[in-house]
Order: sequence, then C-alpha cells, then structure tokens
Amino acid sequence: MGRGYTIFDTALGRCGIAWSDAGITGVQLPEAREIETRRRLFRQFPEAREQRPCANTELAIKGITTMLRGQHVDFSDLDLDLSGVTPFNQRVYDAIRAIPRGETRSADDLAAELHVPKALTSITQALTKNTFVLIVPCHRVRELGNGLDKPSPNSGIISKRRLLSLEGAQPQAGLTLFDALLAQDRRRAS
Repeated sequence: MGRGYTIFDTALGRCGIAWSDAGITGVQLPEAREIETRRRLFRQFPEAREQRPCANTELAIKGITTMLRGQHVDFSDLDLDLSGVTPFNQRVYDAIRAIPRGETRSADDLAAELHVPKALTSITQALTKNTFVLIVPCHRVRELGNGLDKPSPNSGIISKRRLLSLEGAQPQAGLTLFDALLAQDRRRAS
C-alpha cells in the first residue's frame, strides 16, 4: 500500500489524514479552505498519494468525525507509525494520550509525571511536532502563556479552547510566562 492520504468531511470542515503500512502518520484538521489542508498534508508527507484508506485509517476517520461532533472516542486501538518519533517524544505522547477527555494538564504537570522536571522545553517541542492531532490530544496540554486560543500545529483554524469545549471541558486560562517562571523559581528554592 505504501504511504497514502485522504481528505474527509467532519462537522467542522474537511480534514486530512496520512498513513503508511505501519499506521497513521498524521492528521490535519480543517484549514480555512480545503486546498490549504491539502497543502499542509503535502508539505508534511510529500511521498503520500491520495488513495482509499485502509481499515486502521477508516477507524481513525470515524473516530475523528465522531469526536468533532462532541462525542467520546477511544483512539487507543489505532496503529500509529512512530518511525522518526524520538523515544522521549513517544513518552510524552503516551502521557498525553492518558489525559482523560475534557481534562487538561500543564506542560509542567507532564514534566513531573515523566520525572523530567527540567524538560519543559523538550515537552513543548514534542507538542509542536505532534502530527497525530486528536489521536494524541495535545489540545489537553496547557502551554506557557495560555495557548488555548491559538491553534495547535496541524489543528488548522480550530483552537485548543474549541477542541476542549467539544469535550465538555470548561477551559481555564493557562499560566502566564511570569507565573510559570515564578513557580519554577519556587520549586528550585525548595
């Protein structure tokens, strides 16, 4: 089968998904226009060709369309192609996938959970490299500076706050950079 992609309809617009023989390689949520969604997919997965999805990808599409209608979905059975994803980023993605629907964690919380308290920059980088939007729900991670109103990478025009509201969450403002640095200084002092 090789590498493929397809574009599909959801309640929020036309999404894209890419896959390989090993599993899903990426999800692209709707951009303002479908051509922009296609361009983003092509830039990330230039070797992928538009084709009919395999069974694993069909399950992912069904889950994504269901989730974007505000219903609960369990993506744990999907195969992901993690080739090219560093072991550290895989750990971060596993921790993010364990965050319950409608809940959030700070990047600082993830660092503590992963026992790497000084790895905030690495965790933030893992979030920006997440191509598995919704399947690895990085919208559930509050970044420094309250990034809830900004789109995540690959989330097109949809903000984290919008994705959380679809899950029934009442997103709270994230930490300001000052608050985060103050908290970090307090932890160092103790």
